[in-house]
Amino acid sequence: MNAPSMKTIFKSGAVVAAVLVLAGCASVNIDQAVKDTNDTTGAFTQGKLELSRTEQQVQARQKLSAELLAKPLSMDDAVQLALSNSPGVQALLAQSWSDLAQATQAGRITNPIFTFERMRFRDELELGRLLSFGLLDLLTLPYRQGISRSLVSQAKVQLSASVVEEVTQVRQGWVRAVAARQTLQYAEQVNASAQASAELAQRMQQVGNFTKLQRQRQQVFYADSVAQLAAARHANTASREELVRLLGLTDAQSEKLQLPERLPDMPKQPRDASAVSATAAEQRLDVLLARSQLDISGRAQGLNLLTSVVDVELGIRHNTVFDNAAGTKSAKNGYELGIRLPIFDWGSAQRATMNAQSLAAANRYESTVRGASSQLRESYSAYRTAYDVAKHYRDEIVPLRRAMAEENGLRYNGMLISVFELLADSRDQVSSVMAAINSYQQFWLSDAALAASMTGKPTSMSMASPTAAGASAAGH
Repeated sequence: MNAPSMKTIFKSGAVVAAVLVLAGCASVNIDQAVKDTNDTTGAFTQGKLELSRTEQQVQARQKLSAELLAKPLSMDDAVQLALSNSPGVQALLAQSWSDLAQATQAGRITNPIFTFERMRFRDELELGRLLSFGLLDLLTLPYRQGISRSLVSQAKVQLSASVVEEVTQVRQGWVRAVAARQTLQYAEQVNASAQASAELAQRMQQVGNFTKLQRQRQQVFYADSVAQLAAARHANTASREELVRLLGLTDAQSEKLQLPERLPDMPKQPRDASAVSATAAEQRLDVLLARSQLDISGRAQGLNLLTSVVDVELGIRHNTVFDNAAGTKSAKNGYELGIRLPIFDWGSAQRATMNAQSLAAANRYESTVRGASSQLRESYSAYRTAYDVAKHYRDEIVPLRRAMAEENGLRYNGMLISVFELLADSRDQVSSVMAAINSYQQFWLSDAALAASMTGKPTSMSMASPTAAGASAAGH
């Protein structure tokens, strides 16, 4: 082997060093990734998503959290409080930072290895120096960088999807907490009415104006209302604590948490079906994620077709030999080429794995695209049904119950009905109001689910029967 000159070796080393430097230039910019997420999911974050890494940022978050907790918390305020206060959101961003760093690392080649040897034979001393690196790593660098870019894009899409899911959970948790509080208030009214009816029935039986059966009928109404009131109190506590966890509140902060007295009014008009269906499937996060996985799988397959068969390592050697007897020193320059021979393993199993993964990614992408429109139609159906039911309670059932209560009040004043009939009618009216509250809750839950579905993070939404829920809460 003809040894190359020192000038040639140093030129080769310089080229390798330059390639290594360029390969390591790509950095992880989590701030840009968060900004991109704010732009993509602006309807959910309002541009307020931020990873806090400095004391100043932490203090700013704490100040904002205190301001939000100083007043009754609206749905939008609850989202902002979660983004600024929840350790879970910060953990999500930190994990995304880690995922981005790993994705960037995939586009870099392995560091070279420097080997130093010292060998003595009688009066001769030889010092060997070897700088080696993977030649295939260098040759396949463009493929690796392409995979790295795809992985970075996938990590950003996954971050957006996780943020949408987190915000949707906060929205729905806020709806449940406010609805549970509102339901509890009416359950207390039903209980008070049933208690008054039971006490009056007991007195009337004592004076002989009521039979035992009539008194027991009023007593069972009261007993049912006690059980339903206990369930409503627990539901109120459970939904509030769920919201506390979603907001990431401390014990001191949870004591300051104030919720509105009632759910917000429904919009005058529902979302337009054509506007919802016009959401381009290609822009949905789940479709983008599946497409990114398909792209990564295809790029990785092309790379592994080569690396599964052979691996090549190139080394640049510079040895110095000292002959103490002759008092001379000589240098030896050269290079080494190491090739892994495919004798025992030809990489067929690895290639089969890559083929299977690519096929799975292609079919997963196709399945996601096909299911996107169907899932969106289902979400809109749940939303529109909830809107129509809630509107029906607001415009028809509750006003009728109110009118009936007013009429029965007049009839009672005219001594045409008994106090028990008046109390029973009052309980029926409250029962209808509680069913209306449940229908409002279903609407706002489905509204949050539809917003997530339009973005591409589907949220399952099952419809409950407002009548059944209201009857159960009323206790009769």
